[in-house]
Amino acid sequence: MSKVGIHAPEAPQPAGPYSQGVIANGFVFTAGFGPQDPATGKVADTVGEQTRQTLRNVATVLAQHGLTLDDCVKSTVHLADLADFAEFNDAYREFFTEPYPVRTTVGSQLANILVEIDVVAAIPQD
Repeated sequence: MSKVGIHAPEAPQPAGPYSQGVIANGFVFTAGFGPQDPATGKVADTVGEQTRQTLRNVATVLAQHGLTLDDCVKSTVHLADLADFAEFNDAYREFFTEPYPVRTTVGSQLANILVEIDVVAAIPQD
């Protein structure tokens, strides 16, 4: 198996020894991204706005390989507070079309953010 790292200068940069994304076996796997605006480093206050920025960050990494969120087959979502699920879900829905990717949503302790998301996207076979 070969794997190729993805580096998107316009997305938040890794805080440790990991890639923003990796291409392997016909899929792109992203790191978990948070809601930091890559230009300013700022984080919005609400889970809805944090979800939107997080998905924009994920989309930026996918775009490095010509993919969009519509190519996603799986997402994993970490919420600091599961009571925020409805607001998160409304924002999440804005970014995906049917058939939606499968999704796992869990409550997690997060460092000063409300949401973190990673995805698996399928590379279209031509």
